[in-house]
Amino acid sequence: MSKSLPKRNENYSEWYNELVKRADLAEHSAVKGCMVIKPYGFAIWEKMQAVLDGMFKDTGHSNAYFPLFVPKSYLSKEADHVEGFAKECAVVTHYRLKNDPEGQGVVVDPEAKLEEELIVRPTSETVIWSTYKNWIQSYRDLPLLINQWANVVRWEMRTRIFLRTTEFLWQEGHTAHATEQEAIDETLQMLKVYADFAEDYMAMPVVKGVKTESERFPGAIDTYCIEAMMQDGKALQAGTSHFLGQNFAKAFDVKFAGKDGGLEHVWGTSWGVSTRLMGALIMAHSDDDGLVLPPKLAPIQVVIVPIFKGEEQLGAIAEKATLIKEKLKQKGISVKFDDRDTHKPGWKFAEYELKGVPLRVAIGPRDLEQGTVELARRDTKTKEVTPIEGIEEKIEKLLQDIQESIYKKAADYRAEHTTEVDDFDTFKSVLESKGGFISAHWDGTAETEEKIKNETKATIRCIPLMEDAATGICVHSGKPSKRRVLFAKAY
Repeated sequence: MSKSLPKRNENYSEWYNELVKRADLAEHSAVKGCMVIKPYGFAIWEKMQAVLDGMFKDTGHSNAYFPLFVPKSYLSKEADHVEGFAKECAVVTHYRLKNDPEGQGVVVDPEAKLEEELIVRPTSETVIWSTYKNWIQSYRDLPLLINQWANVVRWEMRTRIFLRTTEFLWQEGHTAHATEQEAIDETLQMLKVYADFAEDYMAMPVVKGVKTESERFPGAIDTYCIEAMMQDGKALQAGTSHFLGQNFAKAFDVKFAGKDGGLEHVWGTSWGVSTRLMGALIMAHSDDDGLVLPPKLAPIQVVIVPIFKGEEQLGAIAEKATLIKEKLKQKGISVKFDDRDTHKPGWKFAEYELKGVPLRVAIGPRDLEQGTVELARRDTKTKEVTPIEGIEEKIEKLLQDIQESIYKKAADYRAEHTTEVDDFDTFKSVLESKGGFISAHWDGTAETEEKIKNETKATIRCIPLMEDAATGICVHSGKPSKRRVLFAKAY
């Protein structure tokens, strides 16, 4: 294998970039700001997709697909929405190229100018709500519960693979309801779906909360979020769910006839997670030797590495390894038997450690004689020799233990890096020396929020939903505060 990774505690950013590259997850593309997601990285994303898609369908949602292009006039129908996305929009102005008469390749054909310019979707609220106008006439058409898996484009100046790229993959749910309360319930239900996925599958503890007014999604009444903590003490917004009120319904005149025959505007929500979750997964758990993947999302949960000399030994080991593989597959466990003779076992061990495979099984001639194998955990790097008899039950339990252990380690780190402070000097000191979440009182004004951000680069990540409100004094202004909020530096 190549030289070791940079150390997290020396250069976290370089460690992340190198790990993404060396673990074969993704790479920069020829198009500046965009990424190529490689097969191993996409395999992890596919597992995320599959789980989330099932969770969406279990809560009554159906998948659809809407156009990549949004007429420019649609964005201007909702004032906050256009203002929020204007600086990130990629605009299509022409539809044809032609040969340059001066022989300089191809140029845009000036005669092929679009009558109305098109926006490459930064998000799909406008094009979807223009469609919903045709789909919704009566209360019988509600609720309308739609999700789409798609790509979006937001023109970014500073990019980092998975965390912030010009084009990225995501899902976006868009729902319409007859009443305000139904829409609010939907918003909170999907927030819970995201939180459950993050904790149960990604093994990543999150805080559920609501964003401040300045951090809301453009065009939303309220934005709810899940916030996670990375190993460098920075926060990462891992998912959002928006209560849109009737803003988009009014902008696109989406009305329904109620049971009494009267016409009313519907109530809307939108919610989404993206390939940013890949970045979160990497930064929440991985170490200086490579990825640490929770078993539930690992493309390969178990790898079997034979230790052999010559074809005869390999044949005997392969026979036993195939039996183990079949027993594990019957339990729904993904297994790879790496019988390549082009690389030595030590090289393979390092490769699968780098790629975060949760459990490694090594079998050599002596193991065959004794009826044992060596099991090596990726999370703790502990090894044990265990009988082949009953190995499938042993491995099944170990994978569950690994999943829980990874979650506990992340939860312990978050607990150690969550600090309650009551004055601004301590606030700044903790932020610089320790980082993490800072729980502090805030007076509720955008002015104070902006001052804290400008002075420290820390933002209000969320107003936690589950925390008991207790009055106090704002950490910055000294004015009365209704409750504590969570501050952090963030990605």
